Amino acid sequence: MTVVDKATGGNSAPRPEDAKAELAKREDLVTLSIDDVEVSVPKGTLAIRAAELIGVAIPRFCDHPLLDPVGACRQCMVEVPDMGNGRAMPKPQASCTLEVAPGMKIKTQVSSPVADKAQHGMMEFLLMNHPLDCPICDKGGECPLQNQAMSNGRSESRYEGVKRTFPKPINISAQVLLDRERCILCARCTRFSEQIAGDPFIALVERGALQQVGIYEREPFESYFSGNTIQICPVGALTSAAYRFRSRPYDLVSTPTACEHCASGCELRADHRRNVVMRRLSGDDPEVNEEWNCDKGRFAFVSGRGKDRLTVPLVRSDGVLRPASWAEAIDAAVQGLRAAGSTGVLTGGRLTAENAYAYSRFARTVLGTNDIDFRSRPMSPEETDFIAADVAGIRQVSYADLETASSVLCVALEPEEESPILFLRLRKANAKSKVKTFQMAPFLSNGARKMGAKLIATAPGDEARELRNLGLGTQDAAPTFDAGSIILIGERAAMMPGSFAAAQDLATRTGARLAWVPRRAGDRGAIEVGCMPNLLPGGRPVSDAAARVDTQAVWGVAGLPAAPGRDSEQMLVAAAEEKLGSLVVAGVEPADFADPAMVTDALEATGFLVSLETRLSEVTERADVVFPVALNEEHEGTFVNWEGRPRQFREVITAEHPMTDLRILAALADAMGSDLGIRTPQQARDELAEFDAWQGERPRPSVSAGAVEEVQGNTMRLSTWRQLIDASRGNDGEQELLATRPRAVARVSAGTAAALGLREGGFVAVGNHRGSLEFPVEIEPGMVDNVVWVPTNAPGLSVRTALAAVSGDEMELSPAEGDSQLVAAGAGTPSLKNLTLGGGR
Repeated sequence: MTVVDKATGGNSAPRPEDAKAELAKREDLVTLSIDDVEVSVPKGTLAIRAAELIGVAIPRFCDHPLLDPVGACRQCMVEVPDMGNGRAMPKPQASCTLEVAPGMKIKTQVSSPVADKAQHGMMEFLLMNHPLDCPICDKGGECPLQNQAMSNGRSESRYEGVKRTFPKPINISAQVLLDRERCILCARCTRFSEQIAGDPFIALVERGALQQVGIYEREPFESYFSGNTIQICPVGALTSAAYRFRSRPYDLVSTPTACEHCASGCELRADHRRNVVMRRLSGDDPEVNEEWNCDKGRFAFVSGRGKDRLTVPLVRSDGVLRPASWAEAIDAAVQGLRAAGSTGVLTGGRLTAENAYAYSRFARTVLGTNDIDFRSRPMSPEETDFIAADVAGIRQVSYADLETASSVLCVALEPEEESPILFLRLRKANAKSKVKTFQMAPFLSNGARKMGAKLIATAPGDEARELRNLGLGTQDAAPTFDAGSIILIGERAAMMPGSFAAAQDLATRTGARLAWVPRRAGDRGAIEVGCMPNLLPGGRPVSDAAARVDTQAVWGVAGLPAAPGRDSEQMLVAAAEEKLGSLVVAGVEPADFADPAMVTDALEATGFLVSLETRLSEVTERADVVFPVALNEEHEGTFVNWEGRPRQFREVITAEHPMTDLRILAALADAMGSDLGIRTPQQARDELAEFDAWQGERPRPSVSAGAVEEVQGNTMRLSTWRQLIDASRGNDGEQELLATRPRAVARVSAGTAAALGLREGGFVAVGNHRGSLEFPVEIEPGMVDNVVWVPTNAPGLSVRTALAAVSGDEMELSPAEGDSQLVAAGAGTPSLKNLTLGGGR
């Protein structure tokens, strides 16, 4: 699987400007000595970093390379006998705040009794009130204080007083607990929350011996990144409610892995014991997630462990699903697929690139069809062309590029909710590099404010018109686009006619680079391996004869289907109309589609349905054959993040029963008299490596008007997106995480509220011909008039399940009493359960 970097054209030869930059760096070096060892470092380097370069580890607690220096713990004291001007500093200095100077001489604890004594003294101060509860502390065994007390502290305590105590623990949020007596006031947690996440809900309060971490009286620690404060805490002051007292660090086995939730591509560390993952921590990957991850990636890994976990195949007999052997299930699936005549394949967004590749090859070589699509969400033909033209096999933008861009424009994308690490990088780019960020949306969300973004006020459906105006000098305070600019466009643009074409046109006119940011971890990989009706692996168009010849050569087959297939919605409609005999479905949920009821109806009507899933679902409920597949932690694989960067991970624990999608498809192919050609993830990767990125002609979405008619009266345009922690199944099973979900509200402008008689804190009914949902009202300053925003999938308030509505749809608003959440059109007030289509086949 090859991805071409369009920014460099694939040319890795050194450029003259790079040589000049390297020379400038050398001229900006500072030479000093540390423990009588000469070292040269860039100007502005901190003494503690310079010492690391010669292998000297100065003890520290408050210091963190990604946080601003603060000098809070004073543990990193060093002696400075010469500041570079022949004069000595009169007393030991904190090396984490000391910038080096030419000719400076520094002595650490290695060579200076003065520095060693200062460090011993600071350790005594830190331990004076610290409890001796290491055996029961979650941090025991991996605690920097514990380690450094042994290496840089005294062997015996001289303190004979009474240690300070507090009631414990305090819930500073549903999932973060605070033991105040353990805190050493290093300010790592407060600095992370303010500097990195932009969520300053915690702070050091009081002074002297009474100083402690505090929270606002009426506001809990609300942040999508709160778990990072637990990980960077150098003691056991902050602990996880989910992990507290569950295991000792020295009982755990750690395995690097990758996050399966979104397209950010975070590296994680899975800690497991007795074949069970106990916790997940952020990995260290400077090019992607640095040392951070979001709370969903950290805590939401238990959803596949419930009672609905599938462990054995199921076969429908006399209208009822019953357990079956693997051989019986494979035979039943083969007979059903053969009898159906025509089959479509829906792969969803949970698959690794290797498993998605198996579906791509299975569809073409075994089923003989291009009816395959990974998009279980609203889509458009324009998006299909855009992906083929500007995404498949192309890598234009990286995380690092965001920090050097002249400007960044987000279109149909809410980074904090849809790609959290992208949000952190954009926030860092704005704070550190002063990169100008712009958000094209109906209002400036809290996440966009934290990124320092400026609003390009746009009603849903008007994105194409606004994009065409950008770069033409027709707008005040609009971004100036040039070759250093970056346009990030989200998958929600598929619901906004003309947006992809207009973004592509803007990039062509101005030289800006363009990147597509999907929501799910498996989406980009599915594109690269050909899980689309118009694409083969490497972005090859199925309608291009040369592309098919390339693919046939790698696969060792002949006669691949030439006509583009049907997308997901077209396949479901065809199945409902009995024009498609069967469906093979993997990782697809009806709630992901614009009209979940239509999907469930189509699944009910499908002649023969095969489901490959990890747990029971609305799809397995209607399937004729169900194959259990392994969880991500039970097999190796690769996700491809929004950059186009492969994120390979290893097997963490051993699966007891299920197989991978790839292995099941290989067995089905064998039973159908074909050879899938691959049986392991490594074989899939080796074969994918034979596909170069497509160099031939690519389609170009046509530029359309894109704007919709103005709305009148109490009819509003709907704006909606999925929140990071919502009612999706990937979150369930972790109650502490679910307790941090944002409150579901309806946001309107002051003008809209006045026109409709709505008030802050009151309720509004948002509905259409299908029914209505009631939300508390929040009046949003600066929001576009005649637009209402609500979350897509809040618990009990899903606009897709209840209203089959997406961004840009017209909705009717009216004041409500707030007595009920759901009102069906013309049918009283039934519960959500009554409106959910279900039942067996």
